Amino acid sequence: MGVLNVTPDSFSDGGRWLEHTAAIEHGLALVADGADIVDVGGESTRPGAERVSTDEELRRVVPVIRELSAAGIRVSIDTMHAATAAAAVDAGAEIVNDVSAGLADAEMAPIVAATGALYVAMHWRGHSDRMDDLAHYDDVVAEVRDELAVRVGALTDAGVDAARIVLDPGLGFSKRAEHNWALLGGLDRLIDLGFPVLVGASRKRFLGAVVAPDADVEARDLPTAVVSALSALSGAWAVRVHDVRSTRTALDVARAWQSGGRDDRA
Repeated sequence: MGVLNVTPDSFSDGGRWLEHTAAIEHGLALVADGADIVDVGGESTRPGAERVSTDEELRRVVPVIRELSAAGIRVSIDTMHAATAAAAVDAGAEIVNDVSAGLADAEMAPIVAATGALYVAMHWRGHSDRMDDLAHYDDVVAEVRDELAVRVGALTDAGVDAARIVLDPGLGFSKRAEHNWALLGGLDRLIDLGFPVLVGASRKRFLGAVVAPDADVEARDLPTAVVSALSALSGAWAVRVHDVRSTRTALDVARAWQSGGRDDRA
């Protein structure tokens, strides 16, 4: 899943793809580099980010989704707004990627149920302005697992097809570095819930410590690729990344490892 931020303030690439033509070209480039899905987002969810109105979010993402979908690309909409999710699916998006798992907008679950879109429900405890204050756990893997299970129950009660739900442990969202590493190490316990799992570690702060805390975010692409490959070997359904090319290579190596070199792509 390649990240396409149509935003001025995302932590990694804010402003680079804000203009529609540039965004569409970057989406095509992500696919050329090996992305299976392009995840289009119009609101930054980095810590401290300001909220974006639905109208502005729609203005940013709908033309991009429409063009990429028309080109035959599988598109995901990264949004917490039910109205944006509905408009994005109408424009051709097949997946709704909601970092709040329906907690930010009570209309999200009914909208997703009505559209039949695949729904990524991420572990979430609060908006960007307070997420760091909520990073308190006794057993982060058990608590994230239990809280995701509660969200699954609420979503299915609201009519969302359980077979259309993907879970995301929410690395970096109300989690410190040690929480993120514990969740990655305990990925099998999340997968045991019986749902596909998306891992989004790309360029996040906890990876910066592996290279150098003050290094450019692009320096985090190598550890991102390693984490992505290990996540795939652990059974992740997909990985969400900014630099598709390096992760695609790492995934191909992991696939060759798993197959003993017998995979056609190896």
